[in-house]
Amino acid sequence: MNRDKVIVKTSIIGILANVFLASFKAIVGILSSSIAIVLDAVNNLSDAMSSVITIIGTKLAGKRPDKNHPYGYGRIENLSTVLISVIVLYAGITSLVESIKKIIRPSVPDYSAAALIIVAAAVIVKIFLGLYVKKTGEKVKSDSLIASGSDALLDSVISASTLVAAAIYLIFDIRTEAWLGAVISLVIIKSGLEMLGDSLSNIIGKRISSEFSKEIKQTVCSFPEVQGAYDLVLHNYGPDLMIGSVHIEVPDTLTVAELDKLEHRITETVLEKHKVILTGISVYAANTKNDKATQMYSDIRRNVMSHEYIMQIHGFYLDEENMTIHFDIIIDFAAPDSAELYDHILTETQQAYPDYNVSITLDTDISD
Repeated sequence: MNRDKVIVKTSIIGILANVFLASFKAIVGILSSSIAIVLDAVNNLSDAMSSVITIIGTKLAGKRPDKNHPYGYGRIENLSTVLISVIVLYAGITSLVESIKKIIRPSVPDYSAAALIIVAAAVIVKIFLGLYVKKTGEKVKSDSLIASGSDALLDSVISASTLVAAAIYLIFDIRTEAWLGAVISLVIIKSGLEMLGDSLSNIIGKRISSEFSKEIKQTVCSFPEVQGAYDLVLHNYGPDLMIGSVHIEVPDTLTVAELDKLEHRITETVLEKHKVILTGISVYAANTKNDKATQMYSDIRRNVMSHEYIMQIHGFYLDEENMTIHFDIIIDFAAPDSAELYDHILTETQQAYPDYNVSITLDTDISD
């Protein structure tokens, strides 16, 4: 079964379960005059709507690439997650308003044994549903499913809280439903804001995980000719399409034909192991016939790395014929003034080697 079918199937199960739970909770909440249970029912309906949006988003994201969108429509899934977040936020804000009204003008709840049993059953259903949806989402890399699963698990805690409120009322005759409803609303709002922040971060361009970046670089460096992999850039066009580029450091003795074969092997291996398409592989040449270059790089590296906020130096090459020294540096985003630090290192290196023309490229800290 392919990814889209799994997401649709899981979402349909979520819709049916949430509509079923919402119906029973709404009836129980109205009959028992419990605002907490009614709000919980509303939250179940918002979960069902989220599943509908997930299905629509998955279908649209699965459209074939065309001339106007050569990389396909995979990013629509990020937009569907934004819509889900907005729905969750709306449900939370609406619930908070109703809870405040009940706090100002409280009503007397009427809990029956049947009502409490139904709520308890809902807690169990939500736990299993949440675990199933979240696990499936992680398996197929669907942010929408993961968010829905996490929200369902949160709902189980919220539903359990209504049982606590009922117990407090039945034992101590203290009404906490409206206050509990307010707490539930705030939890829903917090969940919606977190979901919205994550989805917007993906749309803006989120940094790839350190683990994934290191795995790809490790694969690239597994080839004997490659002495280092740097500046890995990845662009996400959906869960099934990630395109990027990388710089590799290789001996300066390799021929163009050998480099061409090496790049093809790297591209094929990275695609097979990590499902990433490397559309560009740039080359750093490493000195192999100049002992002076080794000592010079060691001295320059020691000096450069002694500066605060310098994360890495790479791509060093000494060209004796043209009397040039070139290397790249990466400055931490936390640096107060990266341009000033860059100029300082350039001036410092140039003064140390006045007979050479020093060229430094300032790279961005885009991946670990």
